[in-house]
Amino acid sequence: MDYFYSDEAGLSERLTTHIAPFWQQHVRIGEFQGVDGVTIVHAHVLHPNPIGSIVISAGRVESLVKYQELIFELYQNGYSVFIHDHRGQGLSGRMHSDPQRGYVADFDHYVQDMATFYETVVAQHSQTQPILLAHSMGCAIGALYLLQYPQHFCKAVFSAPMFGIKSPLPPWLATSVIHAGITLNELVSRKPWYFLSQTPYIDVPFAINTLSHSKLRYSHFRQQYQQQPSLQLGGVTYQWLDAAVEAMDHVEQHASEILTPLLVLQAGGDHVVDNKAQSHICALLPHCDKRVIKDARHELMMESDEYRQPALALTYEFMRLPEHPAQ
Repeated sequence: MDYFYSDEAGLSERLTTHIAPFWQQHVRIGEFQGVDGVTIVHAHVLHPNPIGSIVISAGRVESLVKYQELIFELYQNGYSVFIHDHRGQGLSGRMHSDPQRGYVADFDHYVQDMATFYETVVAQHSQTQPILLAHSMGCAIGALYLLQYPQHFCKAVFSAPMFGIKSPLPPWLATSVIHAGITLNELVSRKPWYFLSQTPYIDVPFAINTLSHSKLRYSHFRQQYQQQPSLQLGGVTYQWLDAAVEAMDHVEQHASEILTPLLVLQAGGDHVVDNKAQSHICALLPHCDKRVIKDARHELMMESDEYRQPALALTYEFMRLPEHPAQ
């Protein structure tokens, strides 16, 4: 089957002539109150003759704004698409006064926000049982979600999943540092502290970035975040890391209980998350098909065409498997 791919060759023009008008005319933006009253912003686009529906769970720092090209592409291939900005990032509300600090009290708050999104928006507009398409941190959230709500998605695609974070410290030492930092933080300040070496948002030059080989896509992403400073998010706090470690441990301990068919896309040149952890978790999952995109960097959906298109081709083929009526 032939698929539409948004290639780099015509992307600069397409962003202006097709993607921007599509976003303005067809994509609907809304919001709801998540856990503890935090405002969660979401978007969706309904295809007039959908072959399926997709729910995107984005990675840390990301916003639905960053996914405009991918949402346009998925729509062109016949899908209705739903996405929300996780709490503490993007257009959604923050939990503390400093919007730059990457914070969450518990990954279950991400999961419950997503459940509200599913029940109030996705289920109301999806004619079929949706597919989950997740990236990085969004995969950890997605795995937790599949454990709690196994009936909501017929299948899932995990792009460069965050099942382990690359760190210069051994796990036991990292855990000790995190717990010591939280204890000291709570004694001295009510504001969450950045973890060691973490800072407010930095506009990292393309030449030294670890996310993508595509200068065009990377530059466009950075330009969006410069034009909308409210999208910017800095490094992680001790509290976010503690919650992330707990979440990843939970996924590992309960991976065998996830019965949803999964496609895991592993970026061969990833320097952000731990590929060994991905392979380990995939081996524990009852229905996991792991595919390696050789030499690709972390942001598979924002990569150069030579990496992005094979990743998307695998995704489209996997999503063509028969879906079941929405429950």
